[in-house]
Amino acid sequence: MRPDNEPAVRRRVHRTDWMALLTGLLFIVTGILFIAIPALEPLVMLPVILGGLGLAGLAAILARALR
Repeated sequence: MRPDNEPAVRRRVHRTDWMALLTGLLFIVTGILFIAIPALEPLVMLPVILGGLGLAGLAAILARALR
């Protein structure tokens, strides 16, 4: 039997997946930039995307190490 003051439903805590979150934000911003600035060269954006993916990976590694 459980006591009356204990909640019937336990809450599950979900950890943030920083790699997925930052990668999604990167691609959303990249898409907005390609729509807003038609003269933007894809070859110029490639290092920006790769650098952003690298920083997202680094943030994910640091977040996992700090847990």
